[in-house]
Amino acid sequence: MTAGERGPALVLDGAAVDRGGRRIWSHGSLTVPGGAAVVVIGPNGSGKTTLLEVVLGTCPLAEGRVTVLGEPPRRGNPRIGYVPQHYAATVGDAVRARDLVALGLTGTRWGLGRLRPDERARVDAALDAVGAAEFADRRMARLSGGQQQRVAIAQALVGDPDLLLLDEPLAHLDVRHQQEIVDVLRGIHQEREVTVLVVAHDLNPLLPVLTAGVYLVDGHPHYAEIGDVVDEELLTHLYGARVKVVRTAQGDLFMRSG
Repeated sequence: MTAGERGPALVLDGAAVDRGGRRIWSHGSLTVPGGAAVVVIGPNGSGKTTLLEVVLGTCPLAEGRVTVLGEPPRRGNPRIGYVPQHYAATVGDAVRARDLVALGLTGTRWGLGRLRPDERARVDAALDAVGAAEFADRRMARLSGGQQQRVAIAQALVGDPDLLLLDEPLAHLDVRHQQEIVDVLRGIHQEREVTVLVVAHDLNPLLPVLTAGVYLVDGHPHYAEIGDVVDEELLTHLYGARVKVVRTAQGDLFMRSG
């Protein structure tokens, strides 16, 4: 199915969000097509995580309209998989990776022993998709940060979502583990044809996956294809510091400060 046949994943129309009596962003009018891999960028406090919360139905708009996968946003939408920041800090160290992924299907029904055969197969498939099968029966406390992030993504995937949201999935990972997670996301995007929306501070590691970006600048969200987002003038204005865009002899792009 093509992105056009699938319909838009997210539509904002004159959207604005307030928090604690302060306007976070406003005049949000954009469309994220189904099947895109989109980064959400902006300076600290610009409302990147707030945008994910709007999509998840946990933060209402102060103005305007939003639709997610063709419907108004709602809490607990099974068509959305979500990986929050600091995922590992929210779970018990003694919990097995496999059981955490199973919770993406069972909710409060704890334990693999209560899974139906088809549910066990879906858990196995999600673990395989992120390369976590080999450590699926280990406890979270014994996993590296990169392995824990794979488990988090598997839990978000196990319900076979149409939209995958990730909030800073590369934070606090070393370069090798960042690259491994990016490879996982690229495989998911290509093989499962899921729309990906990822909040990130550093674009460089994610560029091989990305097709577009939502950038929050001057209090407003905007959408553009990734080639238009990776722009020296835009990024310098966005971050308030000089950003240079470099193209390698192989045609790859990367950004550096200064």
